[in-house]
Amino acid sequence: MNSLLYNKRMFEFNRIKRLPPYVFAIVNNLKMEARRRGEDIIDLGMGNPDMPTPPHIIDKLREASKNSKNHMYSASRGITQLRMAICEWYDRRYGVSLNPDENAVVTIGSKEGLSHLILAMIEPQDVALTPTPAYPIHPYSVIIAGGQVRNIPIGPGINFFDEMEKAYKNTWPRPKVLIINFPHNPTTEVVGVDFFQKVVDFAKENDLMVIHDLAYADLVFDDYKAPSFLQAKGALDVGVEFFSMTKSYSMAGWRVGYCCGNREIVGALTKIKSYLDYGMFQPIQIASIVALRGDQTVVEDIRKTYESRRDVLIDGLNRAGWHIPAPKATMFVWAEIPEEFKSLGSLDFCKLMIKEAKVAVSPGIGFGDSGNGYVRFAIVENEHRIKQALKGIKRLLAK
Repeated sequence: MNSLLYNKRMFEFNRIKRLPPYVFAIVNNLKMEARRRGEDIIDLGMGNPDMPTPPHIIDKLREASKNSKNHMYSASRGITQLRMAICEWYDRRYGVSLNPDENAVVTIGSKEGLSHLILAMIEPQDVALTPTPAYPIHPYSVIIAGGQVRNIPIGPGINFFDEMEKAYKNTWPRPKVLIINFPHNPTTEVVGVDFFQKVVDFAKENDLMVIHDLAYADLVFDDYKAPSFLQAKGALDVGVEFFSMTKSYSMAGWRVGYCCGNREIVGALTKIKSYLDYGMFQPIQIASIVALRGDQTVVEDIRKTYESRRDVLIDGLNRAGWHIPAPKATMFVWAEIPEEFKSLGSLDFCKLMIKEAKVAVSPGIGFGDSGNGYVRFAIVENEHRIKQALKGIKRLLAK
């Protein structure tokens, strides 16, 4: 008996205990079971870009891979030319001047970068502010690091800045970090530079560090342009911004991201990364330079494709009686569950969608309890498949 107790205690992982079950896995398993039965399930769940990486980026990867000098360990912080290309990108896009040696570090995807940065910043009992609902790594990177999370409601009709101020003032110990993400996943909420200026001013007044996730900078619609947090006056004094090449350049599996901004925060991430990784495969970094410095019409082509898919999905949902406002940005549609199905909750509604409509979407509760009245569509199928999905959804709603 004592031996059994000892073994049980040996395999207790307290940080893991604080993580809830991954509800997206439940939907994924149901989808896979249906497919094994021969059912054609249209997957609009995970935000996994389906378009191929542009050919000139692949060509550079192929060329660089043939050079054996690129097969050795690379630089954890990213090779110099890539950091220079990143800073050029910021200057060209946003008029923000950055030093590639002090204000930029390459990460193995922005998800890895953000979670490693939180490990460097957060100590046990430190508090971070994050939106709810939220992309899971935003709050759970804090939980994994041993910190505490204070949620800020976000969504239609909510003044996020007012809620942020309220959350800060009603939290003790005072929050140390604010994690934000605009355009927002999953709610698709968008902001202007004036919002970021208010955040910077508030952060300075209250000794608050800011992390902004700009993953959807280029997936913008209807003449909306997503600003950078670093455009706000004084942003470099208080925070950093992450960008991922996943969406803009359709490079999901390449795992290329970067963090730019405040010298001390970038330095902290650079230092902890030096203990955790040797950087990504150097040919990937070289190809990423070509992506950032090369023909940017490919980014516009990708953006237009998502905008067209959004239009097809929104139009079809509205025709089916499921009235959803068209999002201004991201590769998602955040859809409030129709009234007659709301009592099911988002997870059971997603199960019903797979069973009756043959469509997989993400349950809102996977992004936090406040998302339980919603589901998230990812527009990662072509228009023909989206129209096919809409037929199944229309059948379900008609019942």
